[in-house]
Amino acid sequence: MSSIADIISQKRFAEPPEMVIIKEFVKEMFDALVAVSMNEKIITIHAPSAAMAGALRPHLYTIKEMCQTDKRLVIRIG
Repeated sequence: MSSIADIISQKRFAEPPEMVIIKEFVKEMFDALVAVSMNEKIITIHAPSAAMAGALRPHLYTIKEMCQTDKRLVIRIG
């Protein structure tokens, strides 16, 4: 019998399309990785540094249009 940890480690959960779009955009534009979290009203982009957060800020409108969402985009450092 498999343990729960074994079962969960083999399961690949699908990310929401907004997360995929944001991660791919940042990878293409800046060759960097970011973490993205979501709830019902906000999409949070976790930038690894203040420089990356500052570089992303002017692109928030573009990202929001690409995601086709009404959720608010927030950038966090760390």
